[in-house]
Parts: sequence; C-alpha cells; structure tokens
Amino acid sequence: MTDNTQHPKVVVVGAGSLFFGRQAIWQMVHSPHLNTGTLALVDTNKERLDRMAKLAHMVVEETGVPLKIEASYDWKDVLPGADFVVLSFADRTVYFRGIDCTISEKYGIRMCSGDTIGPGGIFRAMRELPVIMDCVRDIQTMCPDAWVINYINPSTVNGMALTRYAPQVKSFALCDSLHMPHVKRRYAARAGIASDSFTGAPDEAFDMRIAGVNHFTWMLKAEYNGEDVMPKIAESIRQDAVKETDGGDKGAKALLNNTIGYKLYDIFGYVPVCVAHTKEYVTFWQGKGTIPDKDIPPLAIWETEDRYERHAAMWKQVDGFVTGETPISEYMSTFGPDHATDIIENMVGNLGKPFYVNSPNRGAVTNMSDDAFLELLCDVDMNGPVPRPVGEMPRGIRGMQEVVLDTHELTAEAIVKCDYTLLRRAMMTDPLVTSIADADAILKELLAAENDVLPAAWYA
Repeated sequence: MTDNTQHPKVVVVGAGSLFFGRQAIWQMVHSPHLNTGTLALVDTNKERLDRMAKLAHMVVEETGVPLKIEASYDWKDVLPGADFVVLSFADRTVYFRGIDCTISEKYGIRMCSGDTIGPGGIFRAMRELPVIMDCVRDIQTMCPDAWVINYINPSTVNGMALTRYAPQVKSFALCDSLHMPHVKRRYAARAGIASDSFTGAPDEAFDMRIAGVNHFTWMLKAEYNGEDVMPKIAESIRQDAVKETDGGDKGAKALLNNTIGYKLYDIFGYVPVCVAHTKEYVTFWQGKGTIPDKDIPPLAIWETEDRYERHAAMWKQVDGFVTGETPISEYMSTFGPDHATDIIENMVGNLGKPFYVNSPNRGAVTNMSDDAFLELLCDVDMNGPVPRPVGEMPRGIRGMQEVVLDTHELTAEAIVKCDYTLLRRAMMTDPLVTSIADADAILKELLAAENDVLPAAWYA
C-alpha cells in the first residue's frame, strides 16, 4: 500500500483546545520544516473541530504554503502515516475543575488550578488518562513509529503512565510553563543580562539550570560568566512583590505570585519558577495556620465562571477570522509559536535547540532516581529527549519532590489498574491532604459528581 501522506504528518488530538490549536496552526504554516507536511485535526466536538479546520484551511490558502489539512471526529481516521501525535484534549475541563475545587474546599483543601496536585490533579487524571491509553493502543497498531507527545495535565501522571504502561510507544510529556527560549530571556532580564537573542556566547555564558516535577520546578543554578546571579533574580522578584496587590480580576493562579515566589526563595534559597502552580503544591497557604500570614491570604480557588468568559472571548477571536470580520491576513501577526510544535520543528529539522521536556531523569539530577519523572532541559532530536546534567536537588526541596512523585506514581498505577485501594493511597499520600476522613469524603463526593465521565469500573 502506497503512503500518500505528506510528511511530517502531525496529528493533534484535541484540536479544539484554545491554548494549543491556534498556535499549532500558526507553527505548521510558518515553519519551512513543517509546512510541506500534513496537519490532521481531531476533536469529538463537531462545532469546534469545524471552526478550527476552516481556520486552518483559510490560513493555508492565505499564505500559499503546501500544508495539507485533514480533519476528523475520530482519531482512527487520521492516525495512519502519523509521525507525531500530540494529545491536547480535555473533557469539559473548566466545568469539572470547578467541581473538583469546590468540593475539595468544603473539606479544607484549596486549589487555585486543580489540575495537577491535590484531589483536582487526581481526578483530572482519572478523567483523561483512560482516554489517553485508548488512543495509545490505536497508535501502537496504526502508526507504531510515531512520537506521542502528551500535552494534557497532569503532565507527570500522564507522561509517567505512557512511559511505564505503554513502553512500546515513543513518548514524552510537555508543559508550556518553561517554553524555551522565552523562559531564559525572562530570567536573564531579571538578572540584568542582555537578553536580545540568546544565541552563541551569551547563551553559553548564562548557565541556568531548572529541574523538578512538572509545575513544581525550581531554579537550582543561575550563573553568568561564573557569577551567581540568583540573588539578583530574587531581588527583582522581591521588588515586583512590593507592587503586588491581592485585588483585581487576574484569576486565582495569577494572584501574588511574586510575593509567594520570594517567600519560598527566602525559605529554601532557590527560586521557584512556576509559582502559579507551585503555590498549590505546598500547604502554607491553605488557611490552616494559627497565625495568619499578613502578606498572603489563603489561596483563592479556581474561578469557573471567569474561565468560561475567557474561553468565550478566545472563541470570539477565532470566529472573527473564520467569518471574515477580522482579515485572515492578520492571523500570522496575532499568534505565535507553540511549545509542542517548536519541538516537532526542532526534531524534524535537526535544529539542535534545547527544550524543557518531562521525561525520566536518567541521571540528570544526581541524587534522585533515574526513573524519577522530571521536567528537565533536554536535547531533542528524532531519537527523543536526552536530559542535560543538572546536579543535586537541594535538601528540603528534594523531600517535597519525592512526595509529589509518589502521589503521581500511585495515581497513574491506580488509574491504569482501576484499583480503588491504590486510588485511596494516592489521595492519602498527596501533600495537601491532612485528614483521612476528609479525603475519604472528597473521594466519595467527587466519584458521585463525575460518574458520567469516569470508567464504570470505579463503581463496580
């Protein structure tokens, strides 16, 4: 049988994702390494898929590139011939994260995001991971040589499950919080280093090392020409913290991140680099202290209705292009590259750029196990990611990392095996849980509230 596919073929499962679909189209059209290939869009939501597919066709026609566009409501229709399969779907995630956070708050657990740690992380994995494993089984049959890139939270749980329970598939996991080179430019600016392009000597002179479990990552080294510039970075964060307020409509994830980030630096001596999530991984702002923190109130929880409004505004922007209200010629200047398609371009073009990838440690962090699933700076080519050396994870931070990893490992195993005993153990291991009775109540209520999207075996 002749393969008539234009390569590279990139299949996006969950193309209706507003935080990925639009940028994926941009990069596939923009990159000369990708725009002679195929972009296959998959989504079970017909209305969203049709809008994204129309947008993709319009952008291709406007730019004149030979990119082939495919679209289907069933991934089986487009998996044959795939070189990369990006998983970016979520079933009504705003709605269910709202349920997770609201019910958990009743029992004293506050989550500002609710998609990676705490009951929210566990239940999001329960919703998404079974579908991921179903998709991977079809990938094994229909395009066994494709790279599978998980872009679904909790990234560590899902990426770990693919590595351990589908080892025949080539896979790694991503998160956009450490998108290179932007993250390096951001911290170079805080350190007072010229940050115009980061190519050649300036890049090599700024030795920045970040590692940790996804969303719980820390800057472990920041040197410029041998000088430790982490204190300068921390001071920049402290200065921004002074100007912060706890008001406004920035959303729970955005509140007081500089204040919290500097306080964590002051305690542990290292800069947390994903504070919008990291503040949810620790118990300090759960409102349980005897003495109130005068600078930081208990975490605000995930704001469901505000998220609906933000998504509506983003779809309105897409519709503006699709209907012609906004000239399609403006599309390429409106959006920009995405982390996943940046890495795909790098792999296909053998460009030699490093990226942060979630993968087994393999010795990068010397005092953690080789199979610890961490977010690390990696060299990535068609053979996959290879982590660059980091050094030791500091005491205190390492202990917290290990608890999070245990929670994620137990969650992945519980879901793959559909084992309630392991699920309960994962919940009791989670760093946000302080009461067995409360945790049991959360499990019971969330299982009841989400029974229409969870596998029936949980209720057997």
